[in-house]
Amino acid sequence: MRASTTLAFLGAFVACGPRAGTHVTSQYVNPHAQEAIGTVRAMYSGALTPELAISTFRNIDRLFPTRTVTHGDTAYPLPLSASPLRNVDFTMQSKVYSLDDYVRVNRVSALLVIKRGQIVYEHYGFGNTAQTRWMSMSIAKSITSTLIGAAIKDGKIRSIDDLVTVYVPRLVGSAYDGVSIRQLLMMASGVRWNETYTDPMSDRRRLLEVQIAQQPGSAVELMRTLTRAATSGSVNNYSTGETQIAGEVVRGAVGKPLAQYLSEKIWRPFGMETDASWWLDSPDGHEIGGSGFSATLRDYGRFGLFFLQDGRIGDRSILPDGWAAEAGAPKTLATGKPLDYGYMWWPAHGGIGAINDGAFSAVGIFGQAIYINPREHVVIVQWGAQTKPTGDDVVTPADFFAAIAMAVR
Repeated sequence: MRASTTLAFLGAFVACGPRAGTHVTSQYVNPHAQEAIGTVRAMYSGALTPELAISTFRNIDRLFPTRTVTHGDTAYPLPLSASPLRNVDFTMQSKVYSLDDYVRVNRVSALLVIKRGQIVYEHYGFGNTAQTRWMSMSIAKSITSTLIGAAIKDGKIRSIDDLVTVYVPRLVGSAYDGVSIRQLLMMASGVRWNETYTDPMSDRRRLLEVQIAQQPGSAVELMRTLTRAATSGSVNNYSTGETQIAGEVVRGAVGKPLAQYLSEKIWRPFGMETDASWWLDSPDGHEIGGSGFSATLRDYGRFGLFFLQDGRIGDRSILPDGWAAEAGAPKTLATGKPLDYGYMWWPAHGGIGAINDGAFSAVGIFGQAIYINPREHVVIVQWGAQTKPTGDDVVTPADFFAAIAMAVR
C-alpha cells in the first residue's frame, strides 16, 4: 500500500473543543431528537434505509432505557494542530483512493484524527455536528474491558486469572463455571455462541430479544442456559454474550453500575466534554456490556488518548501499568495457537512497513472504530453509517488508518 500527501485539503475541518481550563457545566441536549428512527430489529437485520440508519444511529438512547455517564467539569483540551492533515492517497488492490474517496465509499459519518494530542483533521457528515452523540456498537466491549483493568488497579478484582463466578455467583453451575476473567476477555470461554447479527435465531439475536423484553436480570439468565462447546481457553469465538458477563464481573466487583464507575474513574477525571449514555437491560437495570454506548466524536477521541497514555490521568494511574499495550496485543490460546485478538481490542495489521506495529483498535459493526497507535502518537475515531452490520467496507479501515498514521508523521 502507498500513502502520500497532496496540497488539497479535504473535509470539513472545524474549530475544535474547549481551550485548556474551559469549565463545562451544561447537560446534554440532543440536536437530532426530533428525527424519525427505525427499530432495533431492523437495525440488526440490516433492513434500515441509508437515511433511517443515520437518524437511528445518533438516537439510540431512544431505543432502550439508558444510564448517563457524567462528563467532567473541565474539558480535556483538544487544540487544533498548526499542521492540519492534507489529502491522503493510498493504493488498495491496485486502486488509488483519496481521503474523500474513503469517507464516501465506506459511508463514514464522522472522522477525527489526533496526533500528539492535537486535532489534525475533523470531519462531520450527514448532518452530524460536534454536539452529536453516535452509537459505538462493539466499541463498548473495549470500554467494558477497560473497566476490568480499572477494577484490578482499585483492588476490587484480585487477578485477571480469577474465576468469573467469584464476582458473578449466579453463574455457578453454568457453562461459565471454571472460566477465568482472562479467558472471558479473550473470548475463549469455550461456551457455545452464534454471533450472526442477521439471523433471528442466533444467540446474538436471542440476547437482543431479551434486551427488548426489558426484564431485570434476564440477560444473565440467558447466559446461564448456554452449553459448552470446547475446553476453556482453547478456542476463540467472538461473542457479545461474553461482554455481558464481563460487565457483570465489573458490577459484582465494584458494587456499582458500569456507567457510574466509568464516570468516576475516567469520564469525569479525564475531562470528557459531554455526558455519554449506555443501554440498560431493564429500567434502572444493568448496562449492556457489549453495545449501546453513545458519545460525541471528541469524547471518543479523548478516550483513545486516555488509552494512548496507558490509562494515566495526570500523575495517577487508573489502569495497571502496561494494561493498554497488553489489552491491545495478540494472545495465545491454551493450545499454543496464536490468537489475533487482545482483551476485547483488535490488533492492527496492514499498512506501510511496520507503521501498525503495536497499534490496535476498538471496532464496532456498521463502521465504528477507535484506532490507537502508541508508537506514532495517533488516535483516529471513525463513525460509520453503513446499513449492514458487517461486510459493507469497500476499503479496509486498518489500511486507511495506517495511511493516515504515515501521512501525519
